[in-house]
Amino acid sequence: MSASNERVATHPTTTAAAPRWKRLAGNRPWLGSCVAAVLAWAATVWSGHGQGSGDLLTAALAFSAFTVLVSLGQMLVISVGPGNADLSIPSTIALSGAAAMIVMDGSNAMLVPGLLAATAVGIGVGLFNFGLIRLLRIPPIIATLAASLIVMSVAINVGRGLKVKPPALFSDLMSQRVLGIPLVAIGALVVTVLVALMLERTVLGRSIAAVGQNRRAAQLAGLKVERTRLMAYVICAGLAGLTGALIAGFSGGNSLDQGQEYLLMTIAVVVIGGTAVAGGRPSVPGIWGAAMFMFLLVALLNAVGAGPGLRMLLTGVIIIAVIVLASARPTR
Repeated sequence: MSASNERVATHPTTTAAAPRWKRLAGNRPWLGSCVAAVLAWAATVWSGHGQGSGDLLTAALAFSAFTVLVSLGQMLVISVGPGNADLSIPSTIALSGAAAMIVMDGSNAMLVPGLLAATAVGIGVGLFNFGLIRLLRIPPIIATLAASLIVMSVAINVGRGLKVKPPALFSDLMSQRVLGIPLVAIGALVVTVLVALMLERTVLGRSIAAVGQNRRAAQLAGLKVERTRLMAYVICAGLAGLTGALIAGFSGGNSLDQGQEYLLMTIAVVVIGGTAVAGGRPSVPGIWGAAMFMFLLVALLNAVGAGPGLRMLLTGVIIIAVIVLASARPTR
């Protein structure tokens, strides 16, 4: 009888713990990416015998800031519903970086106009992307991929042979630190907060979630579905344009391949960060966790001496595995 009572007493406690953890993970889809980033950082520090942990974190913040900026835009696009993705981001970065350097022309006084020009180039690409999607009825992935080829052709004509260094002030700002934190990371954090507030407090943000969850229902509710999709693509491309200018300033000038790594990286970061692939559930905090995880993963593989081929293979396998796990939805 006592054994029976003990089973009755312990069973509810045991079974209640699992749902609690499930609820915690379900309500915080970004938690997994943040934990993965911390574990990757710890493993990298351990492989280096505890040396350079602070420098590693600083480098991760600096380089992840660029990934965060472009991934925030990709998150908005993916959140407006299944099938939406922007594959023109690398070309937009290349063209906007060239445009920024041309406008700045090495002059500190032209820093702000150069950043605005890069952002304007991105906005133009976003409008072009949505024009192909809306007016020509081309699926978003195909439309943005075709647009990417066109934009890259323009970038090649504009940026080939371009040897304009960023203004000294711009280079200094890109390497500046505030209390040990890279200034570019602080800027990316400000943009992150603005995007989060937009999603939580504005009609556009709520419309993005509603359209992504059920486009038909959103349309019947009177929401401007196509305008919402347009704004998502424009904001995404605008952030890519701004990032192109920042990368050019950070690396000492523009390069046609400076955005190449962001083709699938942004999609991986968005999904790993907890944003629903089916749309309607953006996860802003997860963007930082996933971006840091991706950088630290490469750093870890470098630290253990993995060659370039093995490093690319392992990185690809891990990305696929995490995306598959992140995309899985619990069934009831």
